Amino acid sequence: MNLTVTKGLLEQTPANVLVVNLFEGVKMPGGATGAVDMALGNLISSFVIQKEGFSGKYGQMYVLPTHGKIPADKVLIVGLGKNKDFTLGKLRELAAKVIQKCMKMTNAKKVVSILHGAGIGGFDEALAAQMIAEGTIIGSYSFEKYKSEKKAKKIEEFAIIDINEDSCKKAKAGVKKGKIFAGAVNFARDLANEAPQVATPTYLAKTAQAIKDVDVKVYEKDDIEKMGMGAFLGVARGSSQPPKFIHMRYKPSKPLRKIAIIGKGICFDSGGLDLKPPSSMLNMKDDMSGAAAILAVMSVVKELKPNIEIHALIAACENMPGASAYKPGDILTAKNGKTIEVDNTDAEGRLTLADALCYASDLEVDEIVDLATLTGACVVALGSVASGIMGNSQSLIDRLIKCGAAGGERLWQMPMYEEYKDSLKSDIADMKNTGSRYAGTQTAALFLQNFVKKTRWAHIDIAGTAFLDKPVNELKKGATGAGVRTLLNYILS
Repeated sequence: MNLTVTKGLLEQTPANVLVVNLFEGVKMPGGATGAVDMALGNLISSFVIQKEGFSGKYGQMYVLPTHGKIPADKVLIVGLGKNKDFTLGKLRELAAKVIQKCMKMTNAKKVVSILHGAGIGGFDEALAAQMIAEGTIIGSYSFEKYKSEKKAKKIEEFAIIDINEDSCKKAKAGVKKGKIFAGAVNFARDLANEAPQVATPTYLAKTAQAIKDVDVKVYEKDDIEKMGMGAFLGVARGSSQPPKFIHMRYKPSKPLRKIAIIGKGICFDSGGLDLKPPSSMLNMKDDMSGAAAILAVMSVVKELKPNIEIHALIAACENMPGASAYKPGDILTAKNGKTIEVDNTDAEGRLTLADALCYASDLEVDEIVDLATLTGACVVALGSVASGIMGNSQSLIDRLIKCGAAGGERLWQMPMYEEYKDSLKSDIADMKNTGSRYAGTQTAALFLQNFVKKTRWAHIDIAGTAFLDKPVNELKKGATGAGVRTLLNYILS
């Protein structure tokens, strides 16, 4: 889809679908919607509003044929809801609903839209345009690689039209940023939606190596053994797929700070010898969603040009119940020398992250952020609308929560009370890899903290937000690209 911004009059622009809006309760449209109404002989005000009862409630839509009165075939009128309740997040979601509606129409190859929210909505033109771009691209996403019959209709062109030159200039900047953010989200969704026999550790490594303008080092099994990553290798033992430790680096000439971002890279999680039940294994191809998000961020970082040095790390492997699989009762030794008693082989992600956190700490970065589909407990606690966040730095946690909110991703801080540590105690090793069945999200974070030195660190659990069983906001069913927008905003903050 070609997404552009053009200076012009909405009512004079040729299109298959012309998108205008109304706030709830408006009886006589103004601005660009009012100009379209006048060009249509007041059909919006006298017919759609008065006779058809269009109220402008949020998400309400009405398709109006133009009968040749303007160069557009149809006008799509969308409700913005109450002015006081309209937010940038709602604008992003609305843009997704609009493009999905257009995709269901016949012959909707060119869609022309008003710059929603920039008039009486009061939003900055650049931010409004960014939200429209994000919602449009994210909302039009479909993963149909393996379908013999492609059902999703393609919109060829989506143009935002505004009469003001300065507004167009700001909108173009917003669209550019929105396209980068949304493109990264869809990049991650493609990876997490991919079939697990394709998206192996080797596939992730090759994906990293294909990213331009980023230094990439892929460590093979022998290298990983030499580095002493016994926890990571323990998890990898049961699979015929070789593990890969991936280190990507972006470094500007004079970076202001140095960070590490880590993504959990379990390409398929069977649970190992503590085998998951079939129903719990269905979507375990998404257990590398953290890695997918990291790869997505690094795929666009050169375009955003942040003035910070970024180290992106992925410990990629499969957790399978093969003949060499690690067993409950095994003792694993992490990169920092700490020993771990395996209490449950289905608590594997924290073991791979443990060695990745040790590696990141040795890089002497200023901050570390890890992203992982880590615990079912987080799904129980927060569902699919928020990710859990914990860490050793309140200022870092607060910044990430703010960055998530700006990207439409909710983060909710969970406590890391000292009392939870008792359940991780082992009689024969430094710790166990699981605690009690209570406070599972927090005990997992406390386990991870053992592998961070004194670096500021935050852990984001995206177990509930990485994959959806039904559409939520601008996202369809399936992989969501959770964490991508949060990390991009964090890198730019």
